[in-house]
Amino acid sequence: MAAAAAARTLLYSSHSKLFFFPFSNCSKKLHRPIINKNPIFVPLRCLQSAQQNASTTRDPMRSRSSVVDILEERGLLESITSDNLRSISTTSTLKAYCGFDPTAESLHLGNLLGIIVLSWFQRCGHKAVALIGGATARIGDPSGKSLERPELDADTLENNTQGITNVITRILNMNSSSNVNGDGNHLNSSSFFLVMNNYDWWKEVRLLDFLKQVGRFARVGTMMGKESVKKRLESEQGMSYTEFTYQLLQGYDFLYLYQNEGVNVQIGGSDQWGNITAGTELIRKILQPEGDVAFGLTFPLLLKSDGTKFGKSEDGAIWLSPSLLSPYKFYQYFFSVPDADVIRFLKILTFLDIEEIDELEKEMNRPGYTPNTAQRRLAEQVTLFVHGEDGLNEALKATEALRPGAETKLDWKTFEGIAEDVPSCSLASDQVLNISLIDLSVSSGLLDSKSAARRLLKQGGLYLNNSRVDSETKRIEPQDVVDGKVLLLSAGKKNKVIVRIT
Repeated sequence: MAAAAAARTLLYSSHSKLFFFPFSNCSKKLHRPIINKNPIFVPLRCLQSAQQNASTTRDPMRSRSSVVDILEERGLLESITSDNLRSISTTSTLKAYCGFDPTAESLHLGNLLGIIVLSWFQRCGHKAVALIGGATARIGDPSGKSLERPELDADTLENNTQGITNVITRILNMNSSSNVNGDGNHLNSSSFFLVMNNYDWWKEVRLLDFLKQVGRFARVGTMMGKESVKKRLESEQGMSYTEFTYQLLQGYDFLYLYQNEGVNVQIGGSDQWGNITAGTELIRKILQPEGDVAFGLTFPLLLKSDGTKFGKSEDGAIWLSPSLLSPYKFYQYFFSVPDADVIRFLKILTFLDIEEIDELEKEMNRPGYTPNTAQRRLAEQVTLFVHGEDGLNEALKATEALRPGAETKLDWKTFEGIAEDVPSCSLASDQVLNISLIDLSVSSGLLDSKSAARRLLKQGGLYLNNSRVDSETKRIEPQDVVDGKVLLLSAGKKNKVIVRIT
C-alpha cells in the first residue's frame, strides 16, 4: 500500500543549485504575484458549504468559504499576519506549507494539527505543501525547548525523513479523495499536495553568499526579541549561535518557496510565530512587493482542558505510524478522552460538521445519554483520518474482540491481530490445563495475588475469553483454549493478558 500511495503522490525533490542575485536591484515586475491567474489545479469549494451552494451558484471560486473563518470557528486559529488572508482565501487559490523537522522516525499527535490544517486548505480548494526539514533538523528549533537538541547523524536523519514522508504522504493521499470540485466530482489527489525537503536547496548554499544576500536584511534586535529566543537567553543553558540562526533559516525557506513554488502561506503551531514572521519579513524586505503577498497563520498547541499536553500516554508519544503504534491503541487513546475535552477535540481533530458536533454536545447533557458516545465518534473519525478505513476496521474489530462480555467469536487470527497491543505470557500446557482460574490469574501476571483474584471474581470483574466467571472452583479445560493455542484473561475492562500455550 505504501508503494501505491507513493506512486499516486506528487513527491517533489529539487536538485537545482541555489541562485543568489542582488535582490536590491530586482525589478518589481519580476516578483511572483500572490494570485496565480492561471492555476494548474481546479478551484474547490469547502466541503462544509459545498452541498448548500451546489444548487444556487455556478461559480465555485466566488462561493468558496474562507478557510480562515472555518479554522477560527473550529478553534484552529491562533494568529494571522494579516486579516486580508480571509478575503483572499475566498477568491484566490493559495499554496500553504507546514514544516516538519525529522527529529524522529514518525510524526506524533503533536504534529497532527499541522496535517489537519493543511487538509482544511486542501478541502477549500488550495494547494498543500509539506516541507521536511532535512536541513533545519541539523540545527534544532529552540521553540518551546529548554535544552539544545542532540545532534542527529546523517543516517538517522535520512531514516527519519523517509519515515515522516511516508506518514504525511499516506494521510494526505488517503484524505485527498474527500475533495470535490464545483461539480461534485472527485479530483486526482496528486493535484493537491507536494512533499519537499529543504536540504535540497540548503546543501548548495555558501555561507558568505547567504550572509551577503540574506543575512544583511535580518535585524539582530528583532531576532533577539522573539519569544523562543528570550526564554532561552534567560535560562542557565542559554542559546548557541547555531540555534539562534534557526529562525533565519526557516525564514529563508519561506522566501525560497515563495519565489520558486508560489507558496504564499506558512502555517504552524503558536510557538512558531517568531519563525513564521521571520519569513514574511524577509519576503517584504528583500522582494519589496506591493501590499500583502505572503501570510503566516498559527494554530493553538494541542492541550487538555487542565493545560497539560495532549499527545502522551502511559507508554509515551502517540505516534501516527502504525508500525510504532497500532490503530487499535490509537483508537483506544481517543476513546478514553475525558468528557471535558471531547467536544473541543471533535472540532479541532475531525472534519465533522459543527452542527453534528453541537448536537453531540447537547446529547451529553440529556438524561439517558450513553457514556462515551462522543468519544467513540472522536476515536472513529481521527483513526479514519490517520489510518484509513482498513486501520479503523482493524481497530474496531480488536476493540470488540477485547471487550469483556462481547459475543465476538475469538480465534487464533484475532489474537494475532491484537498480540502486540496486549500483555502476554507463555506457559506450558501442564501449567494451564486443569489449573484453577484463580491460580492462573496470578501466574500469568494478570493479578498480584489470589485474594485480589477472588475479590474481583466476587465483584463480577474476572473474565475468561470475554465470558464472566462466577465460580471460584472454575478450572481451565481443553475446550477453553482457543484453537488449542491461547487464552484471554481479563480483570475488568482494561487489564488483560494473553496466555500462550507452549
